[in-house]
Parts: sequence; structure tokens; C-alpha cells
Amino acid sequence: MSNKLGEKRKEYLNWDEYFMAIAKLSAARSKDPNTQVGACIVSKDNRLLSTGYNGAPNNFHDDKFPWNREGAPLETKYMFVCHAEANAIDNYRGYKKEFEGARIYVDLFPCNECAKKIIQSGIKEVIYLSDKYKDSDSTKASKLMFDTCGVSYHQMEKEHQKTLKISLEPDKPVEYIKK
Repeated sequence: MSNKLGEKRKEYLNWDEYFMAIAKLSAARSKDPNTQVGACIVSKDNRLLSTGYNGAPNNFHDDKFPWNREGAPLETKYMFVCHAEANAIDNYRGYKKEFEGARIYVDLFPCNECAKKIIQSGIKEVIYLSDKYKDSDSTKASKLMFDTCGVSYHQMEKEHQKTLKISLEPDKPVEYIKK
């Protein structure tokens, strides 16, 4: 009898890549014409707990929703949109105790309002792709709250930022696009 095990596949996603890909895929549900953000919450033992994306609140019809970035406050999206992080927290239907020590993966560094929800939920780590608003007061406030409340945060390492091609056709594997 042979003890030869064979070789496993060499190119596969690590946990951070996998969960960030889920966050990015969730962002594809957003109907925002300018900014699509997704979030994915994961337990300490790498169980997917919840996902969310930026969009209109439940029962607020998308076709009656203002998607403008500029104009009077009630004519822009900012008064109405629910952020991906808040949606991921609010969408969870289990026991919120499971968020204690969890991680959240998100495209864009959380605003101060989402930072408060993240802290209150018990999530202890934020992994993000972009910090394009790092000089804004909102992001500065988020970082101050995270630092004070013991929530760690870091940008996903460049070597783990990959491009994947996912086909929804049968028998088509995920392709890894080399940079």
C-alpha cells in the first residue's frame, strides 16, 4: 500500500484574501453609481458571520432613492445610504456575542459612525483595502476611537492584493490574474 498523498494545489486564497474577496463581491450588490463598498464579518475561528454593502435601507425603494453626490442634503445619497459595515452588523441574525473578537473586512476605511457600531458590536480588528479619506475628520475620529477602544486596524498587505476573475458559468475555475 502506498503512502503517497499527492500534492495539493499551490495557488489558493489565504483567509484574508478569501474574506476580502467576499467583501468585494458583496460590494457588487450596491446600486451606488459612484462608490461600491462591501463588508464581511468573520469570527475568531474563521467562520463567516455576515456581509453587507452600501445601499438604501430595507423597504426604501432604490428607484426613489437619490444617488447624487452633490446638491441640497435631501437630494443627495448621504442622508439616506446605509454603509456596508453598518449593514453587515445589522444583517446578522445570530447572537451578537459571536462578534466579540471578530474581524471585519471592508473596501474602504470605516467612517466615524461605522467605527462606533464596530466598537459597540465587539469586533476587534478591521482589515481594509483603501484609506483614501485618511485626512478627513471622520477617518481621524475613527482611528482615535479604534485606538482608544482597542480595535486594531491595518490595510491588507500589498502581496495579498490580487486580481481574480470569477465566472458564474459551470465548470469555470477562478482565475488568478498576474500583475
